[in-house]
Amino acid sequence: MKHLQHGVVIVGGGIAGCTLAILLAERGVAVTLVERQQQWQFHGSGIFVYSNGLAALQTIGVLPAILASGFAIARGRNTYFDHMGAPITETFYPSAPGTELPPILGIRRAELHRILLERMQALDVQVRLGSPVLTIDEQPGHDAVHVQLADGTSLQASLVVGADGVRSQLRSLLFGAVEPVDTGFGVWRSIHRRPADMVDKIMMMGVGKRLGIMPISDDQLYVYATTNEPGHPFYAPATLHQTMREKFAEFSGPAQALLDDLRDPSQAFYTVVEEVRLPLPWSRGRVTLIGDAAHASTPFMGQGGAMAMEDSIVLAGMLARGDDVAQTLVTFSERRQPKCAFVQEASRRVGEAGGAENASTCAARNDRMRAHAQADVDTFYRKLVAFDAATA
Repeated sequence: MKHLQHGVVIVGGGIAGCTLAILLAERGVAVTLVERQQQWQFHGSGIFVYSNGLAALQTIGVLPAILASGFAIARGRNTYFDHMGAPITETFYPSAPGTELPPILGIRRAELHRILLERMQALDVQVRLGSPVLTIDEQPGHDAVHVQLADGTSLQASLVVGADGVRSQLRSLLFGAVEPVDTGFGVWRSIHRRPADMVDKIMMMGVGKRLGIMPISDDQLYVYATTNEPGHPFYAPATLHQTMREKFAEFSGPAQALLDDLRDPSQAFYTVVEEVRLPLPWSRGRVTLIGDAAHASTPFMGQGGAMAMEDSIVLAGMLARGDDVAQTLVTFSERRQPKCAFVQEASRRVGEAGGAENASTCAARNDRMRAHAQADVDTFYRKLVAFDAATA
């Protein structure tokens, strides 16, 4: 890949950045990944990976390790209950077309990143920790971008990729103040021991609240719950476990024992839910954004990680053609934006339905789920496949 002779600098060590680093290093490109954290560490909550995300992990060669570490829901079964534990319906997620991959897998987020890091190390990707980017400079007519780090290091690259998340520093350097959009939702997460009989994904639908339960290993499960939190209220870290219990005090059924298990603030995590809706193009010259830095979505469809990995796979494939880098980046964002916008919109609608605060509206929602939930799942995944077919 002579057009990348100066190598590639990737800013951000999340899912998108690691995936792209692996794919480019496999093609013989010199890659430096810059991560502002002082240590390689990620909070201990879980993550859902649906079939398209598992297909992406297979593409980058880490799927066996992911399957060994996580917990696959072989039939893709998702059982829905109301907040009292009364059954509503069940749905079955599809496998990726033409594969025998599990429809859905849960894994501890730190485990996913450990596996990605080990793959990068095997490919000699250079990782620089604790070095935020200060400036980027691309001179007209030159085939390299100069990157200045906060520790005084100067890097030169044929391509710079911002994969640094919702509050992307690189996005600010490129486009100024493009702020994340507050959705009014908050997410509560916790990790617990997995009872042997919990082998499916569970979602409980309350009034203004949702609570999900997902196995993430042979001995652990992940609780993911959302509440309406307009205005970014502050919750003290020292009492997050108590606050989470109080927020979902009306939930019983399969949630009850897990909420009762919240005894220490280190068990609970809370974040606000924001979106990034960056207009096209996502690039300027030889510098581009991918993943959450360009199109962060709400988490209600569990597709954020998959969209980030797909960005990296598509971009790596387009770069391999050897075409002009700047034009490739423009074409890349035009290709990816419709699918990512579709996921954002679908996820937002699901979140709004789950956040309904009127009891009669929630009862109507549950009735609709009984009649249409499986068809909605099938339609969503058919449309994901159709986007890929249209841009192949």
